[in-house]
Amino acid sequence: MRLRQHLPDAQVHRISPVLPPLLFPPLQTPGPICGFPGPTDTVTPRQSRGQERVITGNRQTSWAFADAYVAEDDALRWARDRARDAGLRAVSPGTGAALRLLAATVDAKAVAEIGTGCGVSGIHLLHGMRPDGVLTTVDPEPEHQQFARQAFRACGFASNRARFIPGRALDVLPRLADAGYDLVFCDGDRLEVLDYLAESLRLLRPGGLVVFEGAFAHGRTVDSGPQPTEVLRLRELLRTVRESPDLVPSLLPVGDGLLCAVKR
Repeated sequence: MRLRQHLPDAQVHRISPVLPPLLFPPLQTPGPICGFPGPTDTVTPRQSRGQERVITGNRQTSWAFADAYVAEDDALRWARDRARDAGLRAVSPGTGAALRLLAATVDAKAVAEIGTGCGVSGIHLLHGMRPDGVLTTVDPEPEHQQFARQAFRACGFASNRARFIPGRALDVLPRLADAGYDLVFCDGDRLEVLDYLAESLRLLRPGGLVVFEGAFAHGRTVDSGPQPTEVLRLRELLRTVRESPDLVPSLLPVGDGLLCAVKR
């Protein structure tokens, strides 16, 4: 949308954010949506580009404010620094706050996490869980889990609040108990997200939550251009979750997109 103000009207349609038919069904009626021209519309001087710039700016400001709304303590900042040093992407503060809220909403006593990283998401989950809750976190890198252990300890969590299992998620998850979890958080290999969904549905009790981080893929999920396989997997995941009769879904615009669904 920022590019649009610098291009002639004839080029506007080439850069309009066309939603991929794989993910979103076609609209039944043409016409402008949320200020964007429809496929047969032309941009006239009465469609104020200045107004669109203001809306964009307001949204960016609002999102930035929302992402920093819940302050993070020294232990979380330390874990973020370790993740950055290791070349890992940690969840944003806004995503962490949402995870904390979701864990508290389901009064989570047992949470499974795919992708320990250096403990940023785990800290937020533990803050939202019951005081006697246990986080089971899986990661193929034991060194990263050691950083997470230190971060959890610095936050004051007892050692029995977290169970660290090193290994590939699809090797570990089948060993976990059926219907034994209140929430499953998935932040692992995007090529395996459909397998994570299947395992999560088995692990969750009725009323439990499955949550996927990174659903937007930095904007590529809704980009109409050619995309890598991992983005195509995310699109399929989004469609599968939305159409499943066993799930009540929502896509939260925090961080890089948080796909959530309640198991019926």
